[in-house]
Amino acid sequence: MAFMALMASVAGVAHAAFPDHPIRMIVPFAPGGGADITARVVADTLAKKLGQPVIVENKAGAGGMIGAAAVARAEPDGYTLLYTTPGQQMTLPYLMKAMPYDPADLRPVSQVSLAPSVLVVNKKLGVKTVQELIDLARKKPGELNFVSAGIGASSHLNGELLQILAGIRLEHIPYKGTGDAVKDLVGGNGDIAIDTVGIYTSFIKDGRLVPLGVTTPQELPLLPGVPPLSRTLPGYDASPVNYITVPKATPDAIVQQLAAALQATIAEPDVKQRMLEQGILAIANTPDQMADLLRKEQTRWREVIEKAHIPKQ
Repeated sequence: MAFMALMASVAGVAHAAFPDHPIRMIVPFAPGGGADITARVVADTLAKKLGQPVIVENKAGAGGMIGAAAVARAEPDGYTLLYTTPGQQMTLPYLMKAMPYDPADLRPVSQVSLAPSVLVVNKKLGVKTVQELIDLARKKPGELNFVSAGIGASSHLNGELLQILAGIRLEHIPYKGTGDAVKDLVGGNGDIAIDTVGIYTSFIKDGRLVPLGVTTPQELPLLPGVPPLSRTLPGYDASPVNYITVPKATPDAIVQQLAAALQATIAEPDVKQRMLEQGILAIANTPDQMADLLRKEQTRWREVIEKAHIPKQ
């Protein structure tokens, strides 16, 4: 009995000591992208809250699955985090025939951001409202196109949701990344895109692209006067959620400690401002709230993928 009590005491001390060495935050995409930039904003302040360095490590490839698999297989000790985007648990499970990990092996800790998107069109279309775009698309079924960062990307599924709710048919042009999609859209080879606000802000300001609506239920201070898409298309609500996950077996005490540190991180005015400069809203929640949000998003996007008849890759 004395031995068991001693072991319980030692285990309690071990948990209380967390963290006692650097933590890795895996970003499943290449350096320099939106997820990478935001992850580094979070990591800088999270390190101060935890009292240990939080080292951002990029493991890009396979739409984020390589990095996600690495975290799913990591020791469940709180020292390996995944900066998770919608693909790893919300959409790719319904788009891939096989995955290198079980999405359920990643445990939600806290949301860190919401990335509002905006529907933009090339000015050559001559439309200024969502309804005008819908009317034009109905007159020319299949003739207008929308560009995306690739099959399964948020910009792809946003476009599919637009078609479903508006009852229109567009041609989808997937690219291998956001940069090429933006280049063709601005250059006139693309007609429509629905992607995160930060990507298109400068092109909206200089008049090369026309914003028709935002994907949030309310207007955004970032784009004053641009209405929510839901005013024309009730039910349209599509903003990528970014959050932190850990291996499934990570102890509850560590998950709660990480969640508290992330909540304190996201509450910092400097963090909120740095994210806002990228067109991103800093938002935190509890592990239970994030798990509930994850389930709702999985259901919603599975339905969109099925209705759009997107073949599994």
